[in-house]
Amino acid sequence: MNTLIVVLGPTGVGKSEISLHLARYFHSEIISADSRQFFRELSIGTAVPSPEDLKSVPHHFIQCRSILDYYNVSEYETEALKLIDELFQHKNPLLLTGGSMLYVDTICKGIDDIPTIDPLIRDEVVKWYQQNGIEALQKKLLELDPDYYQIVDLNNPKRLLHAVEICQMTGKSFTSFRKNTIRERPFRIIKIGINQNREILYHRINERVDRMMHSGLLDEAKAVYQHRQLNSLNTVGYKELFSYLDGGCSLDEAVDLIKRNSRKYARKQLTWFRRDLEISWFEPDQLNEIIARINQKMLEDN
Repeated sequence: MNTLIVVLGPTGVGKSEISLHLARYFHSEIISADSRQFFRELSIGTAVPSPEDLKSVPHHFIQCRSILDYYNVSEYETEALKLIDELFQHKNPLLLTGGSMLYVDTICKGIDDIPTIDPLIRDEVVKWYQQNGIEALQKKLLELDPDYYQIVDLNNPKRLLHAVEICQMTGKSFTSFRKNTIRERPFRIIKIGINQNREILYHRINERVDRMMHSGLLDEAKAVYQHRQLNSLNTVGYKELFSYLDGGCSLDEAVDLIKRNSRKYARKQLTWFRRDLEISWFEPDQLNEIIARINQKMLEDN
């Protein structure tokens, strides 16, 4: 049976390294489910695998789009499932790895059918947001759909706008369209979660931010600064440095914010993933146990 091994977990925990080991062990290929790694202009702040790692194991959906391109989870689902089907013709198992919760879920479970937005409604909501700002947009969503407000990334205007547009157009909450109906996939899915003690994880995250800064993250942010209004750049590591470049804080303050927001994002990822009872959890140094678990699952299901 064709098998997709899904390696997931919080930012900075070591998913990429484990995925590389698993890909070599199973003679497989890696499909990225990290939405920040899609963009070719970004590498340091998105922790793109090194050129050596990319050469040693085939990777997909790494730096395949420009920050100027419009790309969404629905397009990713279509393209990734097509690629998975093609790769299964000569490779089995395959690996999917990343921490972008919605992108992992869309491959494993599918996404709900959401109504198409009326262009006039979209223009109206976008114009209102441009005039009133993200805090007003957050309050509007809280008023219209308090349930979705509790789980959405409140710093992602694209997600907020979409939910408010649905509410305005239909008179119903965005949550009411999120049926969370799991779609059957024509392959087996084995989910491996990577996590560790919170204190150790936070230390790893802080050290990784320091390495990124040493490797030139500030220069990378300067190179895309002129496009800072794009949603693709509304992400941890860049928005804090944009604030520094705008004169809103010192460089040290920006770096501290990157660390704090990265830790906050890790907590959000874990909250999301822990709802999934199909995930088998391991620590980063348990590679042998992970391999044993995968082999056991593949034998059980055959």
